[in-house]
Amino acid sequence: MNRHTFCSYLILGVAFAFCLPMQAQNKVAAPMKDVNQVIDNTLDSLNKARTARPIAGSSRKGNNPVLFLVGNSTMRTGTLGNGNNGQWGWGYYAGDHFDQNRITVENHALGGTSSRTFYKHLWPDVIKGVRPGDWVIIELGHNDNGPYDSGRARASIPGIGKDSLNVTIQETGVKETVYSYGEYMRRFVQEVKAKGAHPILFSLTPRNAWEDKDSTIVTRVNKTFGLWAKQIAEEQQVPFIDLNDITARKFEKFGKEKVKYMFYLDRIHTSAFGAKVNAASAAEGIRECAGLELANYLKPVEKDTLTGASRKEGCPVVFTIGDSTVKNKDDDKDGMWGWGSVIAGEFNLKKVTVENHAMAGRSARTFLDEGRWNKVYDALQPGDFVLIQFGHNDGGDINVGKARGELHGSGNESKVFLMEKTGKYQVIYSFGWYLRKFIMDAQEKGAIPIVLSHTPRNKWKDGEIERNTNSYGKWTREAAEMTGAYFIDLNKLSADKLQKMGPKKTPAFYNTDHTHTSLKGARMNARSIAEGIKATDCPLKKYLK
Repeated sequence: MNRHTFCSYLILGVAFAFCLPMQAQNKVAAPMKDVNQVIDNTLDSLNKARTARPIAGSSRKGNNPVLFLVGNSTMRTGTLGNGNNGQWGWGYYAGDHFDQNRITVENHALGGTSSRTFYKHLWPDVIKGVRPGDWVIIELGHNDNGPYDSGRARASIPGIGKDSLNVTIQETGVKETVYSYGEYMRRFVQEVKAKGAHPILFSLTPRNAWEDKDSTIVTRVNKTFGLWAKQIAEEQQVPFIDLNDITARKFEKFGKEKVKYMFYLDRIHTSAFGAKVNAASAAEGIRECAGLELANYLKPVEKDTLTGASRKEGCPVVFTIGDSTVKNKDDDKDGMWGWGSVIAGEFNLKKVTVENHAMAGRSARTFLDEGRWNKVYDALQPGDFVLIQFGHNDGGDINVGKARGELHGSGNESKVFLMEKTGKYQVIYSFGWYLRKFIMDAQEKGAIPIVLSHTPRNKWKDGEIERNTNSYGKWTREAAEMTGAYFIDLNKLSADKLQKMGPKKTPAFYNTDHTHTSLKGARMNARSIAEGIKATDCPLKKYLK
């Protein structure tokens, strides 16, 4: 079938070894080699898994349909699927894309399962809950390798044929008939149809694998599971969506460095970032699939019409992101002000516009977590500029209290934390890591990031104003150097000015406390930034007054 009927994008990107020589018994192909060597869940945790996974159909609201997700660890990582090891499956986020008042999404995937083991151990309970009009997405194949009759004993026969093999599991003595990958997929499809529901076959998710060392093309292999799933979809006349290709094309735009953090611990299992990308790709595939009625249950694509709204034809936009020292109330001449609300005065506004998207109380991490950065990222166009300043709120508690801190430093360190307020697990990175993400995202879009050390506080000791040279200022500089971004030492520029004035005159530049600036202080910081820009070769300097 053509792509207009079955949404067949380019095929699969999981690199498996080719089939080994034929076995003597029943003359079927030997199982595919387990080249991934990744140990995730095995079926010895079935009892625990059953308590974690939903009872099929239990989410149903009235007579609304249910979307059942059938897959492995790339859809539901681990037994609990709660990210406690820093890995997430895309099924966790799939429901975010659907109107839950019209359809509910149930993630029945389990890490470590193949088409064979899911069909044997889990499928009977899932199909019981399927009713006419429901939908079932099936994405399996990552684990259809290794031995037929020992160890994890989860391999299916390569291909889509009708071959079968009678085996005795060496460790248990249990006898079992093994079928081809295609036959298991065929049975899933036929049994869903028999219930009056709608099956959809998906290709696998892509790995963090590239065609060669210097390549910018994500490895795609169309000779194994992606091809076989597509062939079964065509044979059974059901939709096929090449999730692998949709996400792989995004990865190629992201570049290798950004793709690294789409995964966690290995090159197969996604982080929350990667899982969200795959979930969005799944929604896109459903939406673009001609005639697929499941698309009617997706939420409308919301477009932010505010971020970037100041753009004038032919003129770049300067976006500012940060905390309350960048954006405060900014409406009372005697109140607290952030420099982002006055820095427009430093530019020729006939040639550039300025938008302040900072938010009081945010750290680099919470600015990202709340989706604020995504709005700026989506609005960025080549030639735009992004002024980035964090550090005031980044040193607090990580998983308790305000829960906005990050790990110290600028490296690639990360750690999984259980968040007190939400009861959910989250991977927390270093302060510099979050800055580097903003920088690389901006560079990816063709925009120019400029990183600033945070504004000085009005705190003095022995006649010297406090600086941040050995902590957040240092880590900010390092983040800029690692990514080739422009760096302006705003802390030093403004602190030097305040130092010359002395501690008796500096209170006029602050309001309420030693951190938040008055209108006078905000203007001083804006001038410092302009001076810093002039001292660089940054293209933004030509837009200054």
